[in-house]
Amino acid sequence: MSDQFYQQVAIWSQILGSVVFIVVLVVIWIRFVTPQVLRARDAKNAELAEAERRRDAAKEEIDEARRELAVATSEAQSIRSRGTSDAQALHDRIVGDAQREGERQVRNAEGELERGRRAARETLRTELIAKALEIARESASRLDEGTNRRLVGDVVETLEKGGA
Repeated sequence: MSDQFYQQVAIWSQILGSVVFIVVLVVIWIRFVTPQVLRARDAKNAELAEAERRRDAAKEEIDEARRELAVATSEAQSIRSRGTSDAQALHDRIVGDAQREGERQVRNAEGELERGRRAARETLRTELIAKALEIARESASRLDEGTNRRLVGDVVETLEKGGA
């Protein structure tokens, strides 16, 4: 056989070896590498899905915290407003009570003052009458019978005319 035949066999053996090598590489790729790549891809996808789930959960927690903050802020404002209105109402009630109590005490004091005035007038009148009687008795002891009759007659006459 000729050299050319051997060259042809050599070329075809190289081609066949290359084809077998490529087939073996493809089989190895399909059998071993592709499953590893697919498992790595699935693991990465699962990791990404978990990261996205945690991110979404964190966003939801942030939104919930913001809603709770808004509610707390609203409640705090409501409490402040209610405290202010309660304080104002309490202030108004205390001032009103104090004013009514003051007015009541003023009325009581005016009544006491009037009662004191009446008592003082009565005491003054009693003392004045007692003093007048004492002076009248002293004067009567010094009066003679004619002057006494004339004075009694004047008093009776004045009483008959109506006390004028």
